[in-house]
Amino acid sequence: MTELSSLWLPILLSAVVVFIVSSIIHMFLPWHKGEYPQIPNEDKVMDALRPFSIPPGEYMVPRTSSMEEMKSPEFKEKLNKGPVMIVTVLPNGPVSMGKSFILWFLYSIVVGFFAAYVAGRALPEGAHYLQVFRFVGATAFMGYSFALWQMSIWYNRSWKTTITATTDGLIFALFTAGVFGWLWPR
Repeated sequence: MTELSSLWLPILLSAVVVFIVSSIIHMFLPWHKGEYPQIPNEDKVMDALRPFSIPPGEYMVPRTSSMEEMKSPEFKEKLNKGPVMIVTVLPNGPVSMGKSFILWFLYSIVVGFFAAYVAGRALPEGAHYLQVFRFVGATAFMGYSFALWQMSIWYNRSWKTTITATTDGLIFALFTAGVFGWLWPR
């Protein structure tokens, strides 16, 4: 067993490395382009929705308030008539990346923390690089990737988007595992 307190350097450094790698992936590599295609007649759709002043949040359209209502002919007609959507509404105005960057970095620390916890419980100080790499890599991969699959399973998110994000998660996990293997206490 390795004390969690001796693993703060790899936790923090792996978060920095993942932050840098994810920035490179999103700025310079093409595989995230086209994940969110433009809606047909974008201007008309925006003009039609603007008067409703929909607050930021996630919405399902149409949506029922009960299981009984879900079985009603009126609701079934709404589903057939469409459109059927799950919509994320963002705040109006320019996109501010600062908050997202901070939250992403904190999330990377949390993933590193849990990877350190699992590996630290399983491995002693002085463990071989590949042992550390295996435990940390598997745990970090789960932290960066598995929850993404639910969006495709339940909410019809594009599997291409999910697989691309899972590939990102694998890359982040490999870098996290490499940092831990390198900095594991001897």
